[in-house]
Amino acid sequence: MTAPHLDLDLAEAVRQVLPSVRADLERLVRIPSVSADPAAAPHMESSAAEVAALLRQAGVAGAEVTTLGNSRPAVLGHRPGPPGTPTVLLYAHHDVQPPGKRADWDSDPFEPTERHGRLYGRGAADDKAGIAVHLAALRAHGDRLPVGVTVLVEGEEEIGSPTLAQFLQAAGHRLKADVVVFADSVNWSAEVPALTTTLRGGASVTVEVATLRHGVHSGLFGGPVPDALTVLCRMLAGLHDERGDVAVAGLARGHADPLDLTGSRLRAEAGLLEGVQLIGTGSLTGRLWAAPAITVTGIDAPPVGAASNTLIPAARAKVSMRIAPGDDPIRAREALASHLRAHAPWGARVTVEPGALAAPYARRADGPAYAAARAALAQAWGSPAVDIGAGGSIPFVTGYAELFGDAEILVTGVEDPDTRAHGANESLHLATFERACLAEALLLRNLAGRATS
Repeated sequence: MTAPHLDLDLAEAVRQVLPSVRADLERLVRIPSVSADPAAAPHMESSAAEVAALLRQAGVAGAEVTTLGNSRPAVLGHRPGPPGTPTVLLYAHHDVQPPGKRADWDSDPFEPTERHGRLYGRGAADDKAGIAVHLAALRAHGDRLPVGVTVLVEGEEEIGSPTLAQFLQAAGHRLKADVVVFADSVNWSAEVPALTTTLRGGASVTVEVATLRHGVHSGLFGGPVPDALTVLCRMLAGLHDERGDVAVAGLARGHADPLDLTGSRLRAEAGLLEGVQLIGTGSLTGRLWAAPAITVTGIDAPPVGAASNTLIPAARAKVSMRIAPGDDPIRAREALASHLRAHAPWGARVTVEPGALAAPYARRADGPAYAAARAALAQAWGSPAVDIGAGGSIPFVTGYAELFGDAEILVTGVEDPDTRAHGANESLHLATFERACLAEALLLRNLAGRATS
């Protein structure tokens, strides 16, 4: 497919709408729509209502807030296109991660702040910027939208989309599209755009260890009597081998294009402390995108400030696992649980509670919509796009792919490696944001010639 010349009128239209889109993004960031916090339910409702209003102003007249049972509020709307043109589903999510400790942020996490060409704030990138990109594309085209558009802005992506199956069953007929654009991933760099073609899946468990009926004095009983926290630490340490590879048997592992990722670049992007080694074996991209990974995300135990000379009778931890594309999340979760049970030392009692699952995703990237996307990205960035994997999961991608196998799915992004999504000082690179807005506007134009299914 020959890339069309850059539409200068469309590029100018995007530039014209960027100030208003930036202002709308900042307004959304100020709403602390933390889906994991039950106390934030009013903010979730306010956030969804604001998104629906913005979409209606952008021409999606039927955009409305929708809930299913006790789900967090989502926004769904449709705007028809010219006869015979395809329908494009634009996806993003308006819920955000908890901000964590305020002291870790250089500015208020819910007061968007620009510093050195980046906009800082929780959700400024993940994924309220995705909403803003959709708004920019819709506004730039104005009354001459070249394709039909359905917009879905989810409200519980950051907690694993727990009502996803029910939502797809109830609203699937409204979501059918020829092409889907999931604006919730990352670019290779601030200068090089990317299309994400694989996603790792996820599985988690909570493991509890018990050794005593009650706590006892460490001086009187320490030595022959094991404490639960020491047992738990030994079990968690056994989840990796001496090289840092995951030690759980039976997990799938694939391969990934190494591209040009170097150890020094990865260390810098991750903020790895001097002297701390990278772990695992194989190519870096393979370890990030196509191999299992295990992280201990929380431990219930007495905090250091409240510690006493006591043998702890019980302790528990949450263990999060990423699984390779092609692996089965249920089987992988059971492998993790079995490993923990089998490696409990000294006869300690172990209980493993299964947690959330997310299926991995992989899709061939050679359809006409991919060609249209590559052309749009190359025009907007001035650099060809690369295909990448992502170590994280987007439950809606895999759920949608299972329901609508004929749709071409494009996973695009506004983030760059310095975004720090989910962490303190999350930020949006504003030049990347502008390119992403132009790319999506060009993509909708390029897709107008795609045959409908």
